[in-house]
Amino acid sequence: MKTTIRIFTATALCLGFASAQAEQPTLKVCTAENEMPYSNKNGEGFENKLAQYVAEQLGRKLETVTWTDPRYFVRDYVDKGLCDVVMGVDQGDPRLSTSAPYYRSAYVFISRSDDKLDLQNWDSEVLSKAQRIAFVPGTPAETMLRAIGRYNDMFNYQQELVDFKSRRNQYIKYENDKLVNEVATGRADLAVLWGPAAARYVKASNKPLTMTVIPDNNKRADGEKVGFHYSTSIGVRKGDTALLAQLNKIIKDQQDEIAELLEADGIPLLDEPDTALSMN
Repeated sequence: MKTTIRIFTATALCLGFASAQAEQPTLKVCTAENEMPYSNKNGEGFENKLAQYVAEQLGRKLETVTWTDPRYFVRDYVDKGLCDVVMGVDQGDPRLSTSAPYYRSAYVFISRSDDKLDLQNWDSEVLSKAQRIAFVPGTPAETMLRAIGRYNDMFNYQQELVDFKSRRNQYIKYENDKLVNEVATGRADLAVLWGPAAARYVKASNKPLTMTVIPDNNKRADGEKVGFHYSTSIGVRKGDTALLAQLNKIIKDQQDEIAELLEADGIPLLDEPDTALSMN
């Protein structure tokens, strides 16, 4: 009889646990299928870890919804209700309602530590003499390479950094680990990359590498500012004010814990400008 009661009790507990799990609301988070170090389908990116942390803080079960092409995921996933949250969007992204920023970072110069390059900003002499500079087209790095007259010098090398695809309706992807490795192996003199995209690979490099934060005071030839520091937020569907308010509270109350998750990847973190700290 005791054995029967014990089995019944254990069964009841299991059923109760399963019921509690079934009743737990989910947080559907849109993440990239393969955009490391941000996220991948195996949950290995730092944004995967942040999504899990946010879900836990909300008392929800994380459900990951993956996309393959960054150009359309808001239209095809968020707007259609297939996911509730997008990690790692620019603050003020017009396609979404965005939270208060949960981190601010910068583009960086990456060089071999042993080279002890004097890289202070875009007027550094090193940049006028470098034979190969790795960068991602369409970023502030390209704008400034054009401004200092070095873009054409890097054109042929730049084509080597990505496998050729027809640009018509194609998403051309540059692998961050490959660009960091170009510096580590000596194929490139330096790289100019977004800090959060490069930090994990800089930290893991067998060859000691140095990241130098690029100041945010650069201008194009026409005098227009070229930004190198940016704030990152969490995005939700427009009109979802309740979820947005919950996310803002987590960001405000758990700043130290969020920073710890980011720093574990080696991401350079900057202070937010006062205007960005509003929790509207």
